[in-house]
Amino acid sequence: MASAHSSTIAAIASPTGVGAISLIRVSGPRAIEIADLACGGIASATMPRVARRCKIRDAAGSVIDDGLLTVFLCPNSFTGEDTVEFAGHGGILVTRETLARFLECGAVHAAPGEFSQRAFLNGKLDLTQAEGIMDLISAQTRLAIRAAHSQLEGTLGKRTTAARDDLLDILAHLEAWIDFPDEDIDPQTTAQLRLRIGGILETIDSLLATADQGRVLREGVRTVIFGEPNVGKSSLLNRLLGFDRAIVSDIPGTTRDTIEEVINLGGIPLRLVDTAGVRESDDTIEAQGIQRTVRQIEGADLLLEIADASRPRPERAVYPSNHATHLLVLNKSDLGEHSTWKGSEATRISCASGEGFDTLSEKIRTALHFAEADFGEHAIAINARHQASLGLAHTNLSAALDLLTAEYSDPELAAIDLREALDALGEIPGKVDTEDLLGVIFSSFCIGK
Repeated sequence: MASAHSSTIAAIASPTGVGAISLIRVSGPRAIEIADLACGGIASATMPRVARRCKIRDAAGSVIDDGLLTVFLCPNSFTGEDTVEFAGHGGILVTRETLARFLECGAVHAAPGEFSQRAFLNGKLDLTQAEGIMDLISAQTRLAIRAAHSQLEGTLGKRTTAARDDLLDILAHLEAWIDFPDEDIDPQTTAQLRLRIGGILETIDSLLATADQGRVLREGVRTVIFGEPNVGKSSLLNRLLGFDRAIVSDIPGTTRDTIEEVINLGGIPLRLVDTAGVRESDDTIEAQGIQRTVRQIEGADLLLEIADASRPRPERAVYPSNHATHLLVLNKSDLGEHSTWKGSEATRISCASGEGFDTLSEKIRTALHFAEADFGEHAIAINARHQASLGLAHTNLSAALDLLTAEYSDPELAAIDLREALDALGEIPGKVDTEDLLGVIFSSFCIGK
């Protein structure tokens, strides 16, 4: 498989910072030649996919680093090009010096995501698999890892490609019907096409249903902790995190700005947001904090309203209208419960003793309806780009179906809508020429990937 690129790129493929081992990747038509210049001809004499010890030397022959070199020949590499990987010592300076030597020998510095982009352009993976790489790197929970692996295996790409291939066949049949009206075409063609289009719409609907799961796995459930001052909001945050992140004080108005942290709750990432206590205040700074609390509540996925069980129940709600899942949590249950809370559907906890936190965790998981059993057989979780393309395909397919269902059907206009749907489905795995789309996707990758 010939590479579409004439340049040979190099980059550090391991994380920034000090470690035991660093990895430098070189890929392109001159990868082996460049590695030979840096290590005295060892690369061309090394068996493919077998690590061999070598020393990287500068132009004067002095040793820069001593490590392991592995050669991957085209097309049997991640990028589909000749590739050389050098695993050396993980110091910051020695790694940079080693990379500089490869660049000095003729490589150019890789742009963010350029290795993965070349893998896509050389047919080693589709766009959904490329995005799965970054999802796997950034995964914060086991469910997120599972979804990323599913995408890396091409599950989403295969399903959308199968739908696209079916749609292509439908479109070919319809256009034959249009172009050759005098031919003996099956009189039930229209009904059959409507049935097949309906099947594709069902596939699209099932994928669109995973959009919320995908957003949660990638971004987390935005969980806002709110309530009146001194009810234990910051104490709840600290208990859930397992360390003291927020300042806890008996002085009302201590929390004046929002504090955000992420925890893993049974495979679900929760983005916990601690907020300022909601009350009437003449303090300008505290009032701004309260306004921020209101904005956070309005954008929340899950609301944890914290109240003091030992004090009377507030007469009015302290939060604005919101469609998010809402759980009432009564803190300070160890101090006794005021009679006004009797019969309330609330979770009783004590931030002081830790009592009730197992129950609270279970209530949160149940309220979100997002456990492993609910996640689906194929672990597909589409992202915003997939959702937009699938939504466009759905709109065009529905329009085509309406045109073919009408009393005076218009197959020519239906064919136009089907072509639009075909292009939208093709954008998901990258089956259309979308250079701008590729630039946006791969620019979000890290250097070395």
